[in-house]
Amino acid sequence: MASYAQTDEEVFKSIYKTTLTNGKSYDWLNYLSNQIGSRLSGSLGAEKAVAWTKEELEKLGLDKVWLQPVMVPKWVRGAKEYAYIKSSEGKTTTVNICALGGSVATPALGLKAQVVEVHDFEELEALGSAHIEGKIVFYNRPMQPDLIQTFDAYGGCVNQRYEGAVQATKYGAVGVIVRSMNLRLDDLPHTGSMTYNDLPVEKRIPSAAISTNDAELLSAMLKLDDALEFFFRQNCKQFKDVLSHNVIGEITGSQYPNEYIVVGGHLDSWDLGDGSHDDGAGVVQSMEVLRLLKATGIRPKRSIRVVLFMNEENGLRGGNKYAEEAKRKGENHVFALESDAGGFTPRGFSFDCTETTFQQVLGWRDLFKPYLIHFFEKGGSGADVSPLKTNTNVLAGLRPDSQRYFDHHHASNDTFDAVNKRELELGAATMTGLVYLFDKYGVNTMPGGLKN
Repeated sequence: MASYAQTDEEVFKSIYKTTLTNGKSYDWLNYLSNQIGSRLSGSLGAEKAVAWTKEELEKLGLDKVWLQPVMVPKWVRGAKEYAYIKSSEGKTTTVNICALGGSVATPALGLKAQVVEVHDFEELEALGSAHIEGKIVFYNRPMQPDLIQTFDAYGGCVNQRYEGAVQATKYGAVGVIVRSMNLRLDDLPHTGSMTYNDLPVEKRIPSAAISTNDAELLSAMLKLDDALEFFFRQNCKQFKDVLSHNVIGEITGSQYPNEYIVVGGHLDSWDLGDGSHDDGAGVVQSMEVLRLLKATGIRPKRSIRVVLFMNEENGLRGGNKYAEEAKRKGENHVFALESDAGGFTPRGFSFDCTETTFQQVLGWRDLFKPYLIHFFEKGGSGADVSPLKTNTNVLAGLRPDSQRYFDHHHASNDTFDAVNKRELELGAATMTGLVYLFDKYGVNTMPGGLKN
């Protein structure tokens, strides 16, 4: 049995050995992905996932397990989308699209119009209504391939997906097609959230993602024939908000029960695959953190909570609700760790903290080096834990290798078979190690010492 009387190196060995030889995360993910499946907010799958994860946490013998109510949006994709490119000679070529989350439907018989290709909002503005009115805007800015941090590449082009319809509507566009957020060329369209802001319903235009291969094809065909037409049909619908829940489990602290450490991921997913990487992996890794603490005999000083957040993908309602309730109760959250970057090999963490605290964290880096964890940088944490930020606490995000993440992100191939068991387990152990250290040593907010 591990304890704080052991050296940190010995505790780490115990944590990694336990999950690699007797872990639960992969079996949990198998059930979540293959027995429950996709878990879009407001769906039956999401509610099954809430009930099942609560039951699994109760089996761990935690001190508390409960559901936190939260109202979430309910958007339904409907029948599979269909699209084709029609040249001026009358020839048609079928292409792969999917509706963006939150989009309105096309007319029942579909929408057909000429296409204007743009790469950013500045180009859209320069063209103006004279060139855009009555047409479909095709946003074709790819993810920047020379950025090693692929989340930076994603951040550099995702605004065209999220705000593309709002911007195109200003100039009279009748629809929007967006190149999928994907670094490779394939035939899989990638969905994701989009917004209409405060546009009246009658002014909202349908928005869809097109696969990267078909984006290349459409762009090439437009260069040869700028009078071609694009047809697409989608049947999605937005319903009234429905009740869902965050799932929370807690090991109550032995010395500082009113200081909280949170580890979590988001339980909802998009509906095209089964959400194994985004974010089934983060869910089961976070559950495994509390299981590993118990399995290795660690009795935390501080209260450790696992929070499985609902509705990260299209609203962040769960993260906001958890932070709102924590503030209302006056709870002191000293550290929060999120896993929402896939189940690939862990490389390290990014930290949202003071420089003093970051120096404390850097002092722990050698503990992780035997496990090939070297990436420790200041930066963002995670969407669901970000509302917990204060001037003194620490937020962190697990940073797995990201090179293949966007091959699967929000697409139909985000499935269980794409997750490697060993990589998933290494991530869970890595998260547990960091939680262990923050629990043991506390947060160093002032030069000159730690709170023990």
